[in-house]
Amino acid sequence: MTTATMESEKLKTTSQSTVSHIRNVAIIAHVDHGKTTLVDGFLRQTGVFRENQEVIDCVMDSNDLERERGITILAKNTAVKYKDFDINIVDTPGHADFGGEVERILGMVDSALLVVDAGEGPMPQTRFVLRKALERGLRPIVVINKIDRPNIDPHIAVNKVFDLFIELGADDKQLDFPYVFASGVKGFAKKHLEDEGVDLRPLLDLMVDHCPPPTGNPDQPLQMQVTILDYSDYLGRIAVGRIYNGTVSDGEQVVLMKEDGTQIKGKVSKLFGFHGLKRLEIQKASAGQIVALSGFAGCNVGDTIASAAEPSALVRIRVDEPTMKMAFMVNDSPFAGQEGKFVTSRQVKERLYRELETNVSLRVEDTEDTDTFMVSGRGELHLGILIETMRREGYEFQVSRPEVIVRKIEDVDHEPFERLMIDVPEDFLGSTMEALGTRKAELQNMHVDRGQALLEFVVPTRGLIGFRSLFLRLTKGNGVMNHAFLEYRPWVGDIARQRNGVLVAWETGDTTAYALGGAEDRGVFFITPGIRVYGGMIVGESTRPQDLDINVCKAKKLTNMRSANSDVLVTLQAPMEMGLEKCLEYIESDELVEITPKSIRMRKRELPRR
Repeated sequence: MTTATMESEKLKTTSQSTVSHIRNVAIIAHVDHGKTTLVDGFLRQTGVFRENQEVIDCVMDSNDLERERGITILAKNTAVKYKDFDINIVDTPGHADFGGEVERILGMVDSALLVVDAGEGPMPQTRFVLRKALERGLRPIVVINKIDRPNIDPHIAVNKVFDLFIELGADDKQLDFPYVFASGVKGFAKKHLEDEGVDLRPLLDLMVDHCPPPTGNPDQPLQMQVTILDYSDYLGRIAVGRIYNGTVSDGEQVVLMKEDGTQIKGKVSKLFGFHGLKRLEIQKASAGQIVALSGFAGCNVGDTIASAAEPSALVRIRVDEPTMKMAFMVNDSPFAGQEGKFVTSRQVKERLYRELETNVSLRVEDTEDTDTFMVSGRGELHLGILIETMRREGYEFQVSRPEVIVRKIEDVDHEPFERLMIDVPEDFLGSTMEALGTRKAELQNMHVDRGQALLEFVVPTRGLIGFRSLFLRLTKGNGVMNHAFLEYRPWVGDIARQRNGVLVAWETGDTTAYALGGAEDRGVFFITPGIRVYGGMIVGESTRPQDLDINVCKAKKLTNMRSANSDVLVTLQAPMEMGLEKCLEYIESDELVEITPKSIRMRKRELPRR
């Protein structure tokens, strides 16, 4: 029996009775398989929204970044009423960098909806989350989504899910999973393909019938586990979690039980329940319910909120440790302070420490330099999301290249390793394997079927820095890669960086088409004419291994033969687009990325003195 299963069994043995009118369900799926859209359908059809109410799509993806990227970043929960049942639905992240959130959510629910794209079938990311769900003894309901797509056979997706369940060691009960065919966008579900798709009622009925009610005894002493953290300017830190036993009331004296065994007495200042997307103040809650409460500034994920009279801690939730770190610094470039609203070290530090209130996989450390802070996270995307969020809020700063966090285990350096799943057309198999070979990747498994290859590697996290953009180039955009943290292993030595030198601007000014056109044989540019640059700013990639200083602001001199306006006739190659993630992957240790609300620039760490 796995540790996770033992933990869930221990919780069940302390509380034999069930709460029949409640269902706690997590939705797990690969990125972009439609789980957030499915939740939209539940909210619309259970009366959370009025018929004439204007509702944005993907309401559970509450911030702009989530909507733009089409991914869920933070775990969120909502609640709907169906017939006489309260269904708590928790939407979990679908990306590996937020895997810690997924595991915590699975400990709070009693069943799961596994949403699978009818055309693509279960994807590598689904394996990671599904394995955790099966280890906990959950019996998922499978939703074959997007059946309105043309030229697909949803039954093939069902067979693939069954094969995956077997591969992941599901027991007989889990293999006998119920499934429905659905279209989240059109808002219907049906048990058989030939049935008429009307609404999501068949899926809601299945959730009520198949998902077990939560175990819990309202008459026992209070035991609630903190699973998600939220923050309010008025209430401070808010703990969200499930009550496993007992009852809790607004204003009640309770005890917060920390990881080190300390017990902090305090009062529940506010108690909230959930309806739709709203938190509603309630006076009392009991076993089986998912609630939010305030009053404990020092609470953290995994802590137990217990009865003051008989405090007893629940089995602690393990939170994934960070595997990657980078330095956040005050911007000191020649353009510092021109575009940002918050630019000082005090403001940057305040914002980073505020992020710790809700982002449990993040770590922030002060350094000897008061203008530099070391920030650790779960991966490039995890840190990239934080950078992008701060940028949109008006912060201006600069960051260093991401580095992996090395641990000393028995006096030997250990580094994080990832399990990498790659799905590529067979034509690109050789170049992909060659590129990963130089990055110390070890092939674990390979399956080729109908011209498509599925490869499984174990690779150092260091080897994946900068690999995604190379992979897309090698496969001409036809490859799919997914990775998840595996474990720490001994350091495997240096990994060669496959990057040429950079083109560096040597003076401050506005770029001209004349100067860029004259230097095109030196490399590929990241900029266009009319862009303001400064000495030391990276403007392109050189054709040679060495860095090269160039003049990109040179203007054509006016002569009596030609006018200076003839610049408009210069035809330039398209510049290489460099987004935030690409810049983070691209820079070397002697380079920085300058982040402002309006611009993302790469620069040398040491700027020339002129």
